[in-house]
Amino acid sequence: MDRRAKIYVAGHTGMVGGAIVRRLRRDGYENLLLATRAELDLTDQRSVRDFLLSERPRYVIDCAARVGGIKANMSYPAEFLYENLQIQNNLIWWAKDGGVETFLFLGSSCIYPRECPQPMREEYLMEGKPEPTNEAYAYAKIAGMKLCEYIHDEFGMNFISCMPTNIYGEEDNFDPETSHVIPALLRRMYEAKLVGAPEVVIWGTGESRREFLHVDDLADAVVWLLGHYRHKQFLNVGTGQDVSIRELAERIQSQVGYEGRLVFDATKPDGMPRKALDVSALHTAGWHHRIGFEEGLERTYEWFLANVARAAVLT
Repeated sequence: MDRRAKIYVAGHTGMVGGAIVRRLRRDGYENLLLATRAELDLTDQRSVRDFLLSERPRYVIDCAARVGGIKANMSYPAEFLYENLQIQNNLIWWAKDGGVETFLFLGSSCIYPRECPQPMREEYLMEGKPEPTNEAYAYAKIAGMKLCEYIHDEFGMNFISCMPTNIYGEEDNFDPETSHVIPALLRRMYEAKLVGAPEVVIWGTGESRREFLHVDDLADAVVWLLGHYRHKQFLNVGTGQDVSIRELAERIQSQVGYEGRLVFDATKPDGMPRKALDVSALHTAGWHHRIGFEEGLERTYEWFLANVARAAVLT
């Protein structure tokens, strides 16, 4: 990619967007368009249209979305569907009209059917119903990915998509109401350790399995895709390795140094039984992850201690 090119990163204040910005700047890309929610409401069609047609970026990376864990998805499905459809439709359509050279849409591995064969290959999309606990978010992401495919075919424009696995790392969301599983467990076990709580209760049986990719690896993959990928077929982005939620909880317990018991509440939903990506297509194309899970978990906890624990925990 031309390092002088204008690149718009939508959602740059989030964990993924922030990591992408850091990576781009490290690689010498300084002509970055960045707008906070207060500066640009991505759910407002006119504002997005005016911004993209005025700025005319050469590349757009869409990592803006309303996100959350199982509890948030189950509590606010209408908001998850509406807001994500609005954001991505505005960005994709007006990027097309603005003549963007490459548009990269970031989806989610939750788009795959609940009973999907494992590991999940790109061609398994829509061969069954999505997991009910994240259905609204999944439908929105499927729609965004399909719109990029149709623009690729109909207009001959390089509108591409990637579907990351579960992302974690520095700058993650540690809010107890909306966080995903790794930041949620890190915070809860840290708090339990501080007060000497005898147990930590975890939703589900602990038997469901998940794959995790460090956010810096995802940023690396995004930059690689912008420079190398020209096909309408979306690509899975992950490690190809998964762990059970029980094993994950035990690793986090060890990392935090919490000595109490882990209690799994089987009356609460597990989500998909297994969610592991087949990343052979991406490996064949030329990209591999670099950060091991133990290293990534350690870095995430260190960031939490330095940036969240002292300011927010137990206040």
